[in-house]
Amino acid sequence: MLNVPSVSNNVPPQQKSPKKFGKKVGIIYNDVKPVACQVTQELTVRLEAQGCHVETATGLGGLLGYANADGQTTLTPIDSLVPATFDASMDFAIVLGGDGTVLSAFRQVAPAGIPLLAVNTGHMGFLTETYLNQLPHVLEQVLAGHYQLEERIMVAVHLVRKGKTIWEALCLNEVVLNREPLTSMCHFEVTIGRHAPVDIAADGIILSTPTGSTAYSLSAGGPVITPGVSVLQLIPICPHSLAARGLVFPSAEMVSVESANPDPLVMVVDGNAGCYVAPGDRVCLQEAKLPAKFIRLKDPEFFKVLREKLGWGLPHIAKPTSVELP
Repeated sequence: MLNVPSVSNNVPPQQKSPKKFGKKVGIIYNDVKPVACQVTQELTVRLEAQGCHVETATGLGGLLGYANADGQTTLTPIDSLVPATFDASMDFAIVLGGDGTVLSAFRQVAPAGIPLLAVNTGHMGFLTETYLNQLPHVLEQVLAGHYQLEERIMVAVHLVRKGKTIWEALCLNEVVLNREPLTSMCHFEVTIGRHAPVDIAADGIILSTPTGSTAYSLSAGGPVITPGVSVLQLIPICPHSLAARGLVFPSAEMVSVESANPDPLVMVVDGNAGCYVAPGDRVCLQEAKLPAKFIRLKDPEFFKVLREKLGWGLPHIAKPTSVELP
């Protein structure tokens, strides 16, 4: 195998181990998209030609699916979603897909502390770093160690029934709790850290990370939070009170949510995993021990992404440049 220069990034020295041979690289791809499958094959050949050891997995492994309302909830431990051939010795992984695949992939690699380079083969690609047509140059840059790591908060979600965890998942964007099949008023008792419980009457609630602040919570009226801030936010969906507003609080605080409704609720995590929450169940959230590690090719410019993807901060087209007096 070829000797490849070691990765130089902002990971503390004690976490890095020198390697004599080529890098170990993972590829996670959306096997529903033919272009992602094709690029995976071509990329594997290219990396192996440069002396890398390559392992592949599909993003399907990070999808926990949804339990039936009348069925048995299956506990899949957070650490068990790491692909069998992926481990902490892997230098980095590449994910090929859209934002949904990126969310799923982080559920697979974050427990092992593996950095992820997100390549957009979808539509908006808000979470992705680059595009397919730029991949050859980007790959050369990453293999040479010319990149940075941006760490973002992830949340560990646990569904507790009679004192026992019966379902759990990692969350990068948001957790949503609401009633199915018809939207109707729900009552939630929310406890944040050591503070007294609060009651929220709404169609549902969103618990979001800074990364998820540009997703569902933004549509529900929540603020945009820059990724480097260590906070979470609670956003009521269509609240039944003018006093029920969004709340931003430290991510170090543990959150507990209980339902005061006689009917079950549905909980959705990052839009691609979820389960039913029965009366008496408790949903617990806390900041995960390991963050999501995004590979960035240059200093992250969050406001630029907001402008390009969401049109935030663009100048008004009708803004006058001068005033002419009659």
